[in-house]
Amino acid sequence: MMHGDDSCGAPPTLSVCIVNWNTRELLRACLRSLYQHPPDEPFEVIVVDNASADDSAKMVQAEFPQAILIPNKENLGYARGNNQAIQRARGEFILLLNPDTEVRPDTLSNALRFMREHPEVGAIGARQRFPDGRVQPSVRGFPTPRNLLFEVLGLARLFPRSRLFAAYRMHWFTYDRPMPVDQPMGTFLMVRRAVIEQVGLMDEAFPLFFNDVDWCYRIWQAGWQIWFVPAVEIVHHGGASTRQIRRAALRESHRALERFYRKHYRARLPLPLYALIVALIRLSTWLRLW
Repeated sequence: MMHGDDSCGAPPTLSVCIVNWNTRELLRACLRSLYQHPPDEPFEVIVVDNASADDSAKMVQAEFPQAILIPNKENLGYARGNNQAIQRARGEFILLLNPDTEVRPDTLSNALRFMREHPEVGAIGARQRFPDGRVQPSVRGFPTPRNLLFEVLGLARLFPRSRLFAAYRMHWFTYDRPMPVDQPMGTFLMVRRAVIEQVGLMDEAFPLFFNDVDWCYRIWQAGWQIWFVPAVEIVHHGGASTRQIRRAALRESHRALERFYRKHYRARLPLPLYALIVALIRLSTWLRLW
């Protein structure tokens, strides 16, 4: 049964928010999967199109009229686009979903069930698979000073299974059981409306990268938990938008990391340590250390 935005006459329990930029064919497959595999409760889909040049917006209008479309006249970035969708959303639960994904038959129902059964959990991430079925690494620790130093010193690569030295990239993570994690990849991030009301929207000072890291950091700081839930599974084609601007994306990623440190650590770290971290981040941009 294909139902969605207002088909049941009731306000939606779930709002699926998708920010798209020039990924029309992947977006079509994503939307098709959502309507083919709906949750057990009313839901709505909100697509924010960031001035795509590939007629993505026209495709949504023509093929998925039940979706809510917000067509921007310019590319406003990932964070601002998601904030537009969140502000338009009516659901008790908000799902940020990348357009280069496809949900499984029970993905959305399992996610809602987990959130209802665990009221202390403010957000969850999904197990992500490549199109060939391989599990995709999709959780990381926070980029604390210690974690970044282990990356720069090469200890994370030398001991990739160490929960101490590889605490940032978490290569030791098995992806086979639910557990709390610092930051699941924002490709699929389901958040309670109550959490958003408490911690606020995404920080638009992070237009492309680290907006989800910053959001997860604030969610944990506010006393909520974030969990990885393998029963919630998606296919992720991966990096379809950022691949179009790969070199610029790498530079922006490191700038965003420096911005993250300026926001969350500048007032907490001794000035020499803070200066060292910033220098290492800038050096890594040139050396492409991570």
